[in-house]
Order: sequence, then structure tokens, then C-alpha cells
Amino acid sequence: MAEQRDLVIIGSGPGGYVAAIRAAQLGLKVSVVEKDPKFGGTCLHRGCIPTKALLRTAGMLDEIRSAERFGIEVASPSLDLEKAQAFKQQVVDKSAKGIEYLFKKYGVEGVRGRGRLVGSHEVEVAGEGGTTTFEARHILIATGSVPRQLPFLPTDGKRVLSSDDLLEVSNVPSSLVVLGAGAVGCEFASIFNSFGTEVVLVEMLPRVLPLEDEEISRQLQRSLKKRGIKIHTGSRLKDAVLTNNGLEIAIDREDGGGKSLTAEMLLVAVGRAPVTSDLGLEALGIRLNRGYVEVNELMQTDVPHIYAIGDVVDTPWLAHVASAEGILVAEHLSGRHVRPIDYDRIPAVTYCEPEVASVGLTEVQAIERGYEVTTGKFPFTALAKAAIEGHTEGFVKIVRETRYDELLGVHIIGRHATELIAEACVALQVESTTEELFRAIHAHPTLSEAVAEAAHAAVGHAIHI
Repeated sequence: MAEQRDLVIIGSGPGGYVAAIRAAQLGLKVSVVEKDPKFGGTCLHRGCIPTKALLRTAGMLDEIRSAERFGIEVASPSLDLEKAQAFKQQVVDKSAKGIEYLFKKYGVEGVRGRGRLVGSHEVEVAGEGGTTTFEARHILIATGSVPRQLPFLPTDGKRVLSSDDLLEVSNVPSSLVVLGAGAVGCEFASIFNSFGTEVVLVEMLPRVLPLEDEEISRQLQRSLKKRGIKIHTGSRLKDAVLTNNGLEIAIDREDGGGKSLTAEMLLVAVGRAPVTSDLGLEALGIRLNRGYVEVNELMQTDVPHIYAIGDVVDTPWLAHVASAEGILVAEHLSGRHVRPIDYDRIPAVTYCEPEVASVGLTEVQAIERGYEVTTGKFPFTALAKAAIEGHTEGFVKIVRETRYDELLGVHIIGRHATELIAEACVALQVESTTEELFRAIHAHPTLSEAVAEAAHAAVGHAIHI
């Protein structure tokens, strides 16, 4: 006889496990199915958390190298990659144990095995102990994504690597070509540049971080080049040939030119693919579009009691998006009143050096939507706290609508940008005006003053520039 559940979730990433906890808090009997040995999904084990741990190591290495400017004399530092990897794993393991603790605290059942739908209310789980079938009033698909492969150049884990592979290398490569200058590509380029690798970024579109505001992208490109990272935008991979020492890589440029590169390793960072095959979705009449599950604004599929969230739906590939969608689903199927997610208010954060963060509309997007727009910028070079930090690179940019003074977007490049963006997230959520943002008194000296100063600049009366 099938085991009865209110909700069965397939996938324990930041969408699945958060949805499970919220549903359990609301009194539902919940089981979470996970094919990997530990709960947490890609974000925890192969994405957000391990990359940020290595970025922390890279940042510390850079800080120690420049300690003399703060009056500190230290010997030339060296990287012990084995210890850096151990630190990364320690962080990951602690977080994984935290999820198991939360499951026990809220009564969520964790089930290890590969789950698939065998009926509109039935999930079959194939695990080491055999096959178990769960009967569920509701089902949530949260199976995430995997690094997208190039059809003509599959990754081999040695010379041609995915982001999963590069996280586990035991030796720092002497040279690395990164194919794709989105968030993943820029973060790995930043890490290995700090580790001493000769890094080349290759991007098909005209600029790095192409989804960010154009001024932010241009500043990041200048900053990365200043660090010694070579960049080829408007360029496509033509061919890559394995050699005894690495790869011979040919790229084509939009201007008709070409370039030959050599590297010990090639990172393929051209996006991610949803994990939706062999889940039994099509047999139930659930539509897929390019591999993504079709859902409505409440994350329901064509079968209303079956939901899908995170990287398996065509929304931004971000852990915090999956978590927000998971909470929405848990509350909706519990009978709570919910509001659809406003994806214009989703923050994007990239942890390269310098950091990049944004929320809301870019200047171009705002103009395309018909807003009358003004912008304000404030450089960190004019901020005392930035000088104290020893990092004055970058700026805050605010996009403002002129008729009602609506705050449309905030874009930051610079030190701690990924933390500073939180203020802007709250401001957009409460539909703040630009004036309300600069009328809020910001402590001095702090980096957050740059946000208020940019708001001043957006209405035409910047104080410190």
C-alpha cells in the first residue's frame, strides 16, 4: 500500500527544502526525495556555497598581498589548495547538517532515492533499499539544473570542465579559458586569477555580465582587465583541440576576425539545463518548453495539484528565487492567500572582484517600458569608508522615474555590493520613492552612504560630488 503524504517534493535544493519546511510549519505531512547522498541540492554542494567559500579564500589572498598599504608587513603568502578545498567542504558539510536538523525540527521526512511520477498523485522512489511509492495530495517538482554542455565539446573533467568539475580540482591550472562571462564565468575567472592562473574570458555577447546595466558591465570589464584577465567579447568558440599539455582553442569574432588561444583547461560556463527528463511529466499531460516545466503565476503545472519551482521553470537561475517560489507553493496549497512573485524585484548578485549586485530595472529596460527616466551615480572614490577599506573602485547607480519619483532600479559595483543591495530590495518592495531613500539617514562612515548619495544625484542635488 502506498504511503500517504500531503506533499511530496522531488529535490532538496533551496527550493525544495525551503518549501518542505514552510509546508510543515503550516501543518502538512511532507516528504522530500533526494537522489544525492546529502540534502541541499546543487546550490549547497556544487554551486553557490562552495564557490563563495573559494572566493573568500581568493579575497583573503589578495588582501594579504596588499597588507603593506595598511601598514602591515607580512611574508609573501602562498596558496595551499588542499586546505582551501577542505575549508570549502567544511562549510558545505555544516550547512548540509543544518538542513537535516531543520527537517527533524519540523517533522519533514527526508527520503534518499530517485523519484519520478507514476500517476497524478503517485511518486515512485527507487533507492538502495528498493522501491517505495508515495501517494500525495500535492506534488512539487524541484529537481534543479545541471551545467549546460556543448554538443560538439563534452566535458571530460580533466581538460574541458564544467563548474562542478572546476570546484574539485586538486591543482591550480597555469592557464584557464572561461567560455561564458555571466555570473558563473566571472566568479571562476576571479577566483583563479587570484590563485595565480592566467585567465581568458570569452563571451558571445558584446559585454561581460550581459544581463546587468550597461554601465556596470563596462566598469566590470575595465576592472577585470586591470587585474590581468584577458577578455574577448562578441566572440564564439569555433573549435578546441586537446593536446598533450592542454587545449588549442579557436574563437571567431563578430567583426570577422579570429583568435587562437592555448590553455591548460577550458571551463564551459554557458548556462544551465533543467533536470526534467524521466520524471514522468509528459505522461501526465504536463507541458515542457525547451525542457522547462510550464507553470502559471502560482507555480502550478497543467495538473493543478502538481507544482514546479526553481531551475526547472523558466525563471532566473537563482537560489533565492527558488526559495521564494517554494514558500509561495507551500502557502498556496495550504490555503493561504498568496501573491505571485514580482520578478522585477529579484536581486542579482555576482561575487567576483569587484562585486556586482542589482535589483529592479536597468536604465535601458526602464526606457523600453516607456518610463521617463533620470539616473544618479555616486562613485566609491568619493566615500571615506571606501578609502578606509582600501577599495574605492566602482559606483552606485539609481534609475528613477521622473513623474512620480518612483524608484525603478539600483545597480552597484564595488566592495560588499552583494550586501549593500539588500537596502534597495526593501525599498523596491515597499514601492519607495527616490526621495524616501535619500531622506532615510545613513550612518557615517559606511559604504551604504553611496546608496543615499546616488539617490540625491538622481534628483539633481548630489552632496559629495
